[in-house]
Amino acid sequence: MRLPLPGGSQRGASTVVMLAVVVLGLSICLLVARTGAAAIAGARAETAADAAALAAADMLALGRGAGAARIAATQTARANGARLSSCACDGPFVSVEVAVVVPAVDASAHARARAEVRVRVGGS
Repeated sequence: MRLPLPGGSQRGASTVVMLAVVVLGLSICLLVARTGAAAIAGARAETAADAAALAAADMLALGRGAGAARIAATQTARANGARLSSCACDGPFVSVEVAVVVPAVDASAHARARAEVRVRVGGS
C-alpha cells in the first residue's frame, strides 16, 4: 500500500509556475530588444538624413547643381547605412528623406532633414 504524498494533487505545480515565469521573462527581453533595435534604427535614420542634406547643400553651395547634390545625398545616405527615398533641391533649400531597415522588427525607420545654402557676400 502506498501512502499519499504531502500536498496531494499539487505535485509538479512549482515546475509549471517556474516555466511560466521563464517564458514571461524571455518575452519581456525580446520586446525590449526589438524596441531598442527600432530606436537605434530611428537614430541612424536621423543621422543619415542630416548628413545627406548637408552633403547635398554643400554641392549646391559649390555651384555643382541639383544632379550633383542628389548624387552626394545618395552616397552619403548609403555610407550611413540608409537608402535615400527622396531628394528635392528647391533653390537654396535641400530636403531629403531616408529609410533604414530594421531587421529585428521587419520594418524600416524613416527620417527627413532639410538644409539651406546661405551665401554671404563680403565680410563677416
